[in-house]
Amino acid sequence: MSSLTVNAADRQRLLDNYPEVFHRSFMQRWGLALIAGIVIIYLALAFNFFKVIPTFVNGNWDRASIYVQDWYSWRAQPRLRFVDGKVVPQWTSRGQYPKDAVIAWMLPTAAGGYTVTYGSDADRMEVTPERVDVYLGGKLYPVEITKDRAILPPGAPTVMKQDDSKVTVSFGFEGQAEIRSTQVYVQRRFLGWANFFFDTQSPFWGKSLVDVAGLMLSGDRIDPAQSNASLVLDNFLNNASWQHGDILSKLMQTLVMAFVGTLLGSLFAFPLAFIAARNITLNRSANWATKRLFDFLRSIDMLIWALFFTRAFGPGPIPGIAAIFFTDTGALGKVYAEALENVDDKQREGVKSVGASPVVVQRFGVVPQVLPIFISQSLYFWESNTRSATVIGAVGAGGIGLKLLESMKTNSDWDKVAYMVLLILIVVFVFDNISNALRSRVMGKKTH
Repeated sequence: MSSLTVNAADRQRLLDNYPEVFHRSFMQRWGLALIAGIVIIYLALAFNFFKVIPTFVNGNWDRASIYVQDWYSWRAQPRLRFVDGKVVPQWTSRGQYPKDAVIAWMLPTAAGGYTVTYGSDADRMEVTPERVDVYLGGKLYPVEITKDRAILPPGAPTVMKQDDSKVTVSFGFEGQAEIRSTQVYVQRRFLGWANFFFDTQSPFWGKSLVDVAGLMLSGDRIDPAQSNASLVLDNFLNNASWQHGDILSKLMQTLVMAFVGTLLGSLFAFPLAFIAARNITLNRSANWATKRLFDFLRSIDMLIWALFFTRAFGPGPIPGIAAIFFTDTGALGKVYAEALENVDDKQREGVKSVGASPVVVQRFGVVPQVLPIFISQSLYFWESNTRSATVIGAVGAGGIGLKLLESMKTNSDWDKVAYMVLLILIVVFVFDNISNALRSRVMGKKTH
C-alpha cells in the first residue's frame, strides 16, 4: 500500500482553486459550538427563571402517587362516626355498596364498634369510641381517643404519625386511616373500577359477566315491559356512578364539534384561497386583504376564540364549532393559497387556450391539481381538531372536555377521569388511522 503525498505545487493549486474549503470563516469553524453554548446558557437561565429544580424537589409526590393509583383502582371511604357511645358508619355519595350491605372487610362487633381489615387479619383496626386498636403485621398499637384528640401510642412505627389532633395510619396500597376524636376516616383501596357496569340499584349489580350474559340470552324477564338485553343496556347507560350514557353523548358532541368546525372552515377557506392566490386573482389589494384576514383568524388561538364565543353564546357545542371554524378558516386558507400559487400554469393555459371562461379555467385547469392537497390538509386538521375539541370543551364549549374538567374538580373521581381519557385516546387512535388511510388514498390518486 502506497501513501498519497501532495507536493508544494499541488497544495498551492488546491488552495487557489478551493479557498472556501481551506480558509473557512469563523462561523463555519466555530458556529456549531457557539450555537450549542447559547442553547446550554439559555436552558440554564430558563431552569433558573422558572425554578424547575426547586419545583421538582418540593413537589408533593405522595399526593401525585395517590392520584395515579386512583386511575386504576378505587377507594371505599366510609366515616366511622362516634355517636352516643356507638360507631355509626357514613358513606360517600359514590354509592359503592347497597344500603345495609354486609361488607366483608368492615364488620360490626358485639361491643358496638367495627373491625376494618386491610388485606389480612394481621393488618386491621378495631374501632370503638374510646380506643382504636391498630394491628400492623399482627402487632398491636392502641390509639387512645380523648375529648379533643387522638393520641399516638409510644413506639409506633413510621407509618403511624401524629398530625395535630389526629393520627394517620398507612397500610400501603391497601389504604389508610385518619383517627380523630369524633370519627375514623377510612380509605380502603381495591384494584379495578367499582360498579363500572352497573350501580347498586341495578338488579344486575354483583353478578358476573357470565351470569349477566346468561340472563340476556335465556333467563326469565326481570322487567316484564322489556327484554333482559334491553334492561342490561339501559342499566349500563344510566349507571348513576359512571354516567356512561352522558359521557358517550358528550364524546359524540365533541366529535360533531370537530367535524362540523373543520368542514365549515374548509368550505369557507376554499373560495377565499382563490382570492388570496396572486397567480389566480390579479388584484394585489384583494390578495393582501384576504391574506391578512387569514393571519388574523389563525393568529388568535382556538382556545381564545372558544372563550370569546362562550361568553357570547353561552356554554354548548356552538361556541366550540365557531372556534374551530374561525381558526381553521385562517390556517387552511393560508395552506390552500400557497398550494394554488405553486400550481403548474401549463395545464391552466391549455384550458384557457380553447376559449374557456375564467370559472371553467379554474375548475379544470387548477382544481384537479390542488384538490388532493386540499382534501389531505382538511383531513389532517379534522384529526387534530378531534383532540383540540376536548381542550376547548373544558372552557365551556361543551363536549367531553367539560365533563372531564368536572370530574377533575371533585378530586375524588380520578377513575372516571381515566375512563374518559381512555375513551379519548381510543377515538383519537381510530380517527388518526382513518385520516391517514384517506389521505394516502387521496394523495395516491394524484400520482396515478
